Amino acid sequence: MSPAGPPPRLVVVMGVSGCGKSSVGRALAARLGARFLDADDFHPPANIAKMSKGKPLQDDDRWPWLDAVGRSMAELADGRAVAACSALRRAYRDRLAAATGEPVVFIYLRGTKDVITTRLKNRSDHFMPPALLDSQFATLEPPSEDENVLVVDIGPPVQSLVVEVLRKLRSSDPTR
Repeated sequence: MSPAGPPPRLVVVMGVSGCGKSSVGRALAARLGARFLDADDFHPPANIAKMSKGKPLQDDDRWPWLDAVGRSMAELADGRAVAACSALRRAYRDRLAAATGEPVVFIYLRGTKDVITTRLKNRSDHFMPPALLDSQFATLEPPSEDENVLVVDIGPPVQSLVVEVLRKLRSSDPTR
């Protein structure tokens, strides 16, 4: 996309729990003038209860959730949307994009297990316990080069990450 071109309409900030998806997603949405959706808000109570007990979700738990997130993004036909969603496997990213019915750019927030473990231990306002981080990394399929995914390392502060994402969006040609 050229610097003068419009930003993509649908963006998903993805990665394991604790990588900063919601914080980066909110800040990115604000910079793009987009609506922010947190995929956690679309989990049915059974999924939240399962994760709260330290049990990882299975694919049968995830499919309806991913469909709901994708449909909600697509319903914003008159505007832009940025969603925070783990989208750990390619099949999940494909399902989410298919549910929107249009191109989606994924922003993968990449971080080490040590950094993310520290973040999770310092977070008290979330249903996802640090004990599930191992299952998140076990499930994670890092994006391949043929996917519509931009990779950003999570070390810098949120505003610096957003600037980096915007730079990468402008220097690439996603969704065109």
